[in-house]
Amino acid sequence: MNVKILQHDITWANPTENVKHLNALIDSQKGADLYVLTEMFSTGFATQPEGIAEPDGCETLEWMKRKAKECNAAIAGSIAIEKDGNYYNRFYFVKPDGEVTQYNKRHLFTYGGEHKRFTRGEERVIVEWRGVRFLLLVCYDLRFPVWSRNRGDYDAILYVANWPTPRVEAWSALLRARAIENQCYVAGVNRVGTDPNCEYCGGSAIISPYGKTLATCEDGKECIASAAFDMQELEAFREKFPVLNDADDFKIEN
Repeated sequence: MNVKILQHDITWANPTENVKHLNALIDSQKGADLYVLTEMFSTGFATQPEGIAEPDGCETLEWMKRKAKECNAAIAGSIAIEKDGNYYNRFYFVKPDGEVTQYNKRHLFTYGGEHKRFTRGEERVIVEWRGVRFLLLVCYDLRFPVWSRNRGDYDAILYVANWPTPRVEAWSALLRARAIENQCYVAGVNRVGTDPNCEYCGGSAIISPYGKTLATCEDGKECIASAAFDMQELEAFREKFPVLNDADDFKIEN
């Protein structure tokens, strides 16, 4: 499977402009099985979502459906969504046939006040696409390894983020750790540019189950990087070195 990550800038609170820009970026890099965008890719990371979040069933989601069909590929990324007076940081995984899988971010960023207006997710979500099982996670989720622990039920993790420059070393280290400890591929996609509160330098990367960097984006610049996910190689590695068989049992209490 060919996976492309789009490290892109975001125009603050302007879904129309951001969709137009991302449409052009995808058109410049045809041929992938999956395109991964960033967290809140249509607006920027808005902890005060009033007037910024998009309605459930928004035009941005409809664009994802059209683009997935046009490219015969899946499109993934999160959108700030408002539904019945509640707000969600919702990760959408959209397939070419129009099927939509969604994950609401569980670990809300209390340091930035995200928890004050957004409703956290309770469900761990895995979606299968062209022989690869993906765990869907958003930004701050990266810091919580129990929530992302591989139970033998996925092959790759997708992390979409607006992760600020001052903490980008933690971002890079944790992406690699999640790949190694879970014997899986990891695709971490972070934005570049600025919003009203922060600066972002990217650090987007695709990591192998061995912890090796398969593809990376240049810091501070818009960039598209790609790598192949090889399921036969992954299965052979897990069979030869069955780390997950020795993992501790656990149960998450909501």
